[in-house]
Amino acid sequence: MPNSVSVTVPARLHLGFLDMEGGLGRRFGSLGLSIEVPVTRLTMSVSRTPGVRGPDQERATRYLAALEEALRLPRYCHQVQIESAIPSHAGLGSGTQMALALAAALRRLHGLPLDIRGDAARLGRGARSGIGIGLFETGGFVVDGGRSEASGPPPIIAQHRFPEEWGIILVLDDQLKGAHGQEETEAFLDLPPFAAKTAATICRLLLMQVLPAVVERDLARFGTGISEIQGLLGDYFAPIQGGRFTSPDVARAIEHLAAAGGTGVGQSSWGPTGFAFAPSLEAAAHMADALRMQPFATDLDIRVVKASNRKASITVAETCPTD
Repeated sequence: MPNSVSVTVPARLHLGFLDMEGGLGRRFGSLGLSIEVPVTRLTMSVSRTPGVRGPDQERATRYLAALEEALRLPRYCHQVQIESAIPSHAGLGSGTQMALALAAALRRLHGLPLDIRGDAARLGRGARSGIGIGLFETGGFVVDGGRSEASGPPPIIAQHRFPEEWGIILVLDDQLKGAHGQEETEAFLDLPPFAAKTAATICRLLLMQVLPAVVERDLARFGTGISEIQGLLGDYFAPIQGGRFTSPDVARAIEHLAAAGGTGVGQSSWGPTGFAFAPSLEAAAHMADALRMQPFATDLDIRVVKASNRKASITVAETCPTD
């Protein structure tokens, strides 16, 4: 048995759903992208001083207890040190990545084979989107095929390396939280039926524009396709979140970035995080600097990142941390 296991997994952008009506037997479906930062990074060991320490401690403690019970492992003997955590309820996949990081660490610590999809289901992840599960395993750009009544987490149906030279501007609003938990469940129940015509348009944009553009490294066509998908979904969710964006300040920031040459603009999941793509990290940095000077952006967290084409990192430590 290893003395300790460390796991690092990056955040993800949820770039849109495909079909929330489910007329063909599969509902939701989504496309997403792994980004280098922020990350969740933790180390787990068997210890005489068990417990979870660090950011997002409460949620991690719940996940660990559920995993110990599901895998029939001893309780109250694992120490988890969370060095960093993806911001929660910001639209960056914090819950799924924390759950899978803990599951991978626990399994490796006890010599058990990884079961990413199974553990996601055990912890209630992947109920709608499967991209967080897929990105944990591969990184890059992924598409999931939606969830059927008879299946577990949605299957990954496409995965590609994403151009790392493209810059991505993230706009976070720490004052707000995106819909989650029971609030999210009720929001989906309150939404009107999703038009089959809209789903068809989104699927066509994905298959005939966005995916080829990723493979051919064509930012203009990629950006146009993502912006159009985001506009259609933003209008659909607007009655719940008060507009295309959860945060009015993020909405203004994304409008500013689009006017400055940003493309592929939108909101990740329920937000409030917004995003825009640029042809290079340098171009993205210039756009971000100009945005920070705007009065409405004073309280926003504006970051420049790039895509990650690497799966989650799982490292077995040589020595046991001191209790």
